[in-house]
Amino acid sequence: MEVKVQIINKSPHMLPAYQTEGSSGMDLRAWLPEPVTLQPMARKLVPTGLYIALPAGFEAQIRPRSGLAIKKGLTVVNAPGTIDSDYRGEIMVAIINLSGEEQVIADGERIAQMIVSKYESVVWESVAELEETDRGAGGFGHSGIK
Repeated sequence: MEVKVQIINKSPHMLPAYQTEGSSGMDLRAWLPEPVTLQPMARKLVPTGLYIALPAGFEAQIRPRSGLAIKKGLTVVNAPGTIDSDYRGEIMVAIINLSGEEQVIADGERIAQMIVSKYESVVWESVAELEETDRGAGGFGHSGIK
């Protein structure tokens, strides 16, 4: 299924694109006048130059790129970040350096991936009791480790 999404690209970089036929996420690129250096544990909002208008009932999630996370220790602070269908500002990516060394982000570098998904709105139904299940209230670690 394809969904048409309006986009404005103020950066000189290509539009977000799927890197392979089976990819679910499209890479986002940094739009920077000069490289940004992030010290260990430092955070930075990195601009992309992209503005989108998602249809009602859709959201975009901003997620880390696994290669960037494992090679440089860079990840998305609020992963996944959410872009709502009524947001019209620039897509900014909140990056954190979790490595023990300073890391540099260059203009045009692929810094995150964006996944566009359909969602359902919830209407709460207040009840006195919930339906029973085998698990019940069993929480973290309830099912064991093997």
